[in-house]
Amino acid sequence: MERNIVTGNKEGVRSQESGVRKYRPAPGSLLLSSGFTLLELMIVISVIIILAAVALPQYQKTIMHARETVLKDDLFKFRSIIDQYAADKGKLPQSLDDLVTAGYMRQLPKDPITDNKDWNIVTGDDPYSTEGGTGVTDVHSSSSEVSTEGTPYSEW
Repeated sequence: MERNIVTGNKEGVRSQESGVRKYRPAPGSLLLSSGFTLLELMIVISVIIILAAVALPQYQKTIMHARETVLKDDLFKFRSIIDQYAADKGKLPQSLDDLVTAGYMRQLPKDPITDNKDWNIVTGDDPYSTEGGTGVTDVHSSSSEVSTEGTPYSEW
């Protein structure tokens, strides 16, 4: 072996056939251990898959909880606005669109469970009307699914 002029370390062997130096890494040098083996990569990927499998159901529960919270809030606001409309106008609204046209809402919100503006309305006798009319008394989700509480969304 020959010494490198710059560092003084033994690094390579001169090839006899071509006269050009070919360098091989010395045993124990960093060049032999650079990069990852297939086994190491497979272990890391397996750990990532296990963590994802644990985290995904929790993420889905969190999303469903957020949708249910938005639905509860929307239904509470709907019922409050129906009461305000009835107190101000002296009668119940005939549809949810009446709340928008009267300026009580900017627009109808989407049902967070069905992702549509397809609310189920409950009509009944109007206690505010002198003629004994009817109007919207309550609003429910149009979803047929069951909530995480065990009750159908359509009963909220």
